Amino acid sequence: MSIERDTMISSLKEIVIPVLRHKGFKGSFPHFRKIDKEKIELLTFQFDKYGGGFVIEIAVCSSEGFTCSWGEKKPPNKVTAHDLHPDNRMRLNNGNWFRYDDSRPGDNIYVRVASDVINHFSEADRYWEKTAPFTK
Repeated sequence: MSIERDTMISSLKEIVIPVLRHKGFKGSFPHFRKIDKEKIELLTFQFDKYGGGFVIEIAVCSSEGFTCSWGEKKPPNKVTAHDLHPDNRMRLNNGNWFRYDDSRPGDNIYVRVASDVINHFSEADRYWEKTAPFTK
């Protein structure tokens, strides 16, 4: 990993993950889930393999977990957004990448981007509210 990516992850862990925990999410970076009686809300960070950015993908599945198309069962405490088909996921920030390779003079890009992530949680909340769990 690059120093920049490590620094971005540190900022996400310091600024964003406590907000996720407060919202009831469990898991460890980069995969988080909030399990209730009816569904599991999923959130996953995916970094650009070339560096400088990441996306956040969200999804929802049955509270019993998810069964992949090839039959593998993902239990509730192991399922991730990436287990679901891309058609059954949504990217925050209108599908745009959160970029940390575009800093301005005097700007702490990592703190700014992490704070911006929190501003997009309302998109996730609306998605999870209206999305019924997909079949197991």
